[in-house]
Amino acid sequence: MKVESVPVRGCLHLKSAATLVAPDTVLCNPRWVAPATFAGLRVLEVADGEPGAANGLLVGTRVIYPSSFPKTAARLAAHGIALLSVNVSELQKAEGAVTCCSLLI
Repeated sequence: MKVESVPVRGCLHLKSAATLVAPDTVLCNPRWVAPATFAGLRVLEVADGEPGAANGLLVGTRVIYPSSFPKTAARLAAHGIALLSVNVSELQKAEGAVTCCSLLI
């Protein structure tokens, strides 16, 4: 495996700034991580006004996704990304999200 350091700014960690939403697609906040980091993948950017919207959890063919980011959710749906919307508003108060609460087995 190749390991590469990815600098982030303005957020707690990488998964706050970018997550995989399809085998070939990354959702990212370009203010927090450089989209060029994901060369070779399709990069979708979060909608304006939704800076925390890059944190989704790909499980199979669907993305578990916060219901509090409707503009970004619409953008994902327009690109054929299937979503399962969940309310994680209490977790978001501490920059928590769906990836923080998940253990995939």
